[in-house]
Amino acid sequence: MKITVDCDICAALSHLPSGSSLAYLLAKGQVRQVDLPLEALICKQYDLQSNPDFPIAAIAATADGLEVGEDYWLRADPVHLALQRDCFSLAEPAPLPVQRPHTALIITSLNQHFSQDGIMFFVGESGAWYLRCQHAPKIKTCLPSLVLDKNIHSFLPTGDESSKWLAVLNEVQMLLHEHPANLSRESAGEVAINSIWLSGGGSMPQVEVLKKDADLILASSVFYQGLASLSRVKSQTLPASLADTLHTNAQHVRLQLPLDDNLDEHWFKPMLNALKNGNIQQLTLNLGFYEKSITVEIRPTDCYKFWRKSKPIMEYLK
Repeated sequence: MKITVDCDICAALSHLPSGSSLAYLLAKGQVRQVDLPLEALICKQYDLQSNPDFPIAAIAATADGLEVGEDYWLRADPVHLALQRDCFSLAEPAPLPVQRPHTALIITSLNQHFSQDGIMFFVGESGAWYLRCQHAPKIKTCLPSLVLDKNIHSFLPTGDESSKWLAVLNEVQMLLHEHPANLSRESAGEVAINSIWLSGGGSMPQVEVLKKDADLILASSVFYQGLASLSRVKSQTLPASLADTLHTNAQHVRLQLPLDDNLDEHWFKPMLNALKNGNIQQLTLNLGFYEKSITVEIRPTDCYKFWRKSKPIMEYLK
């Protein structure tokens, strides 16, 4: 079996020592650094084109219970912009988790406010927020993974219509200020949703079938479910363990691992063992870290390259 794993390097993974299973896999495999955030790398692997964004929102929305049609879609993630000394930064997590009643209140307010502007906000079955435009806006956006904990100034929409969309964002922020849903969040000790982050703009790709990159996709993300639908392969939610994955009949499985503090013990250690005993013939890791990613290819014979010594995870991202 061939397995491809997509995973963001969370804080727990970034602090793994050289003796961890993931560090061992990186030491034995062929490592390549790519100047793309993880979602953009995945789009490239599926031969998707950016124009100027990758159409992540439209692909996700169609798997999220929305009628996408030929319209232009953007993700409109609810976020918290944290005030620094002289700027605002995009706080983690992005998007923020939002209760359904609060989502409904805010989406209704946004649609009432922008009812004459040719844009409309939607919430998918997953709870994700989207924005639909009647006409393709002349802007380029940045994926939130590029911006986390950074000054947002250099990452706001750019292009011929950037001033219009910056005005839209300002209006959204004013509407969210002291919104009843935010007052309820703050009274419960939660941070306010004080803005949205636009990204992944585009219409549905005009291809009959997207490039087939796996026989089975195991992921909770609606973006991955949309990729599975477009490439006409099966998709299921991520199982509880790697053992469940190895029992499938698929020849090539793609996994999206969640942000979890125990990934090394629960997933990478079993992957290493499965490589050593030949249950995995090829393991490919796509590991995202903000604006860059590393890709790693490992085969069972690589485990015997004893001269390759392990080192801490962050050594590979310098």
